[in-house]
Amino acid sequence: MTLGTAGGPRWWTGANAGKRAGIATAVVVGDAVYLVDAGSGVGNQLMKAGFSVGNLRGIFLTHLHSDHCIDLASLAIFGLFTLRPDQEPIRIIGPGDRGALPPTSPRAVTPPKPLFPDHPTPGTKAMFEHLMRAYGTDLNDRVIDALRPSPLDRFTASDIELPPGTGYDPNSNPTPQGMLPFEVYRDELVTVTATLVEHPPVAPAFAFRFDTAEGSVTISGDTAPCENLVRLARGTDLLLHEAIDFDWVSQAYGNVGTEEAQASMDHHRRSHTSPLDAIALADKAGAARLALHHLVPGTTPKSVWLSHAEKFTGEFLVPDDLDVISFSAIIGNAADDAPHTEVEMASTP
Repeated sequence: MTLGTAGGPRWWTGANAGKRAGIATAVVVGDAVYLVDAGSGVGNQLMKAGFSVGNLRGIFLTHLHSDHCIDLASLAIFGLFTLRPDQEPIRIIGPGDRGALPPTSPRAVTPPKPLFPDHPTPGTKAMFEHLMRAYGTDLNDRVIDALRPSPLDRFTASDIELPPGTGYDPNSNPTPQGMLPFEVYRDELVTVTATLVEHPPVAPAFAFRFDTAEGSVTISGDTAPCENLVRLARGTDLLLHEAIDFDWVSQAYGNVGTEEAQASMDHHRRSHTSPLDAIALADKAGAARLALHHLVPGTTPKSVWLSHAEKFTGEFLVPDDLDVISFSAIIGNAADDAPHTEVEMASTP
């Protein structure tokens, strides 16, 4: 189910604004929900979809750009009011510490100074702990006075450990080519595998695949065209892939004439995927269904995205927020050589 389908660290304004929430996707198996990313508005979207934090088993962060994790704190704090008493701690699984600052943009006249130089690149575990510390006044009021549970007891955050021998380096080799997908989570309903994708300067950045008894869904995260993603998505029943409108990029930044605008254009072009490239990747992976999400800008008319539909050999979708998309296995899928599982999904930009 797509809880939110817009990308970007902003509230979109102008024509068609307000129709797409921040990126978040709910993989639903029975009454269990596995959330991928926690964009702006995810809690309300989860509620509108008929779920609550009480349904969550895991929160999977593809990377630590703010539009993918801005509402993580609200899930943990507001979610204390909807947790089930018998609920197991909710896993929060995402990238570890980058380990090094990214290279300075070659367009910088004066190299910018990093924020918080004593700890400039915290991973998922440290970020969650920092967020809970920031709300310490609120949490201690509720834990001590109202006898609410501590979110540190009801949520368990951990960093994804990369398999040995990948050759990963955050600056020189952030997306080792040829790496095999590896398992990051398993329970009786799903097996979740991951791979590194290409979203410079972010490192590490992940895509996730959920395999269930009925079918499989693969979620790209933010990435440029990437062979690791193709390998992860091989034979998947549903691929949710990010897409950017590069015509909008040119219109928004092309005539500004500043180094900052040029740097933004540089980033978009080396770090994201056009609809046509997403279609080519989905065809190469043998995906039965392709749904575009993390749409940038969040205001591009749906007809622009749908205009590419005939170029995909399978089922092509451009979901709205709160749409339910099946990932049940399709018999006779041409690339049916990968394990199949089923997931129901939701997204929020």
